Amino acid sequence: MIRLIPRITLLFAGLALALPVMAQTTLNGAGATFPYPIYSKWFSEYNKLHPDVQINYQSIGSGGGINQLKAGTVDFGASDMPLKDELVKQIPVPFVQLPTVLGSVVPSYNIKGITAELKFTPQALAGIYLGKISKWNDPAIAKANPGVKLPDTEIVVIHRSDGSGTTFVWTDYLSKVSPEWKSSVGSNTSVKWPVGLGGKGNEGVTGMVRQTDGSIGYVELIYALQNKVPFGVVENAAGNFIKASLASTTSAAAAAKFTPGDFRVSITNAPGKEAYPIASFTYLLVPTRWKDAGKRKITVDFLNWMLNDGQQMVENLDYAKLPQNLAEMEKATIQKIQ
Repeated sequence: MIRLIPRITLLFAGLALALPVMAQTTLNGAGATFPYPIYSKWFSEYNKLHPDVQINYQSIGSGGGINQLKAGTVDFGASDMPLKDELVKQIPVPFVQLPTVLGSVVPSYNIKGITAELKFTPQALAGIYLGKISKWNDPAIAKANPGVKLPDTEIVVIHRSDGSGTTFVWTDYLSKVSPEWKSSVGSNTSVKWPVGLGGKGNEGVTGMVRQTDGSIGYVELIYALQNKVPFGVVENAAGNFIKASLASTTSAAAAAKFTPGDFRVSITNAPGKEAYPIASFTYLLVPTRWKDAGKRKITVDFLNWMLNDGQQMVENLDYAKLPQNLAEMEKATIQKIQ
């Protein structure tokens, strides 16, 4: 038996060498925190189907994702803000902006003793973030919330500290409903805030709201739900107070018009009686020319999977599916990735 051991060991070693080695392909991406929960789900599920493919994603904010794509340090980026032509020109690789899901940004708050679901008018939200409404019992808030005993408490405004697509969605909305906001602050992934404290990522803002009495912040819907932070209903363009939900987020996209190959659109303050007013598509920024044929093939396969099987997973995480006509237009664009 002693003499057999080395032979058996050599036999197994030979068998191990004879087995095919599965090549591992890794794709690296970075960007928006808004879609991070669904992207994590997708990348995990796709890996189960394709163990030889690993997709890594850094949730660092839309601004960071755009900068990393510009620097060539990632295979793809992600942004809640559709990039305008002047920014597109700054990125050295040709790329397409592909909508992935629909989501909503909500005003979350933490007011000691208040359990009611507060109503916010566009004027109140703009006034709070301009620093002109500084107490919770201000008439602009109290008028929309009859029967709620709002305290004489200072409002602590929380905003994002990093370059953020969620910030773009929020400021894009405020720019549409407040001429003063549009002229003095404007919309972008980063702005000069009139008031407030900064938190990094949707995670950071949610955490600060939870920990700070009298605070209000803007976060993606799933972060408010997962962290059990109260969030308000918002008056829409039709004059109705609407709560963010799958149905009201989908309604916001009903009037959106798309051009084949160019899917950039804003759906904040959308028309429609049931439309939630602070909704947005979020985008993957995917190069259209690849030097690595293997990565290109995997990317195309994943994107098609995302538009088919992946869409069936989004509602469980409180995102809304893409309209079917948009998904079909995207598939046609994906076929052109070289």
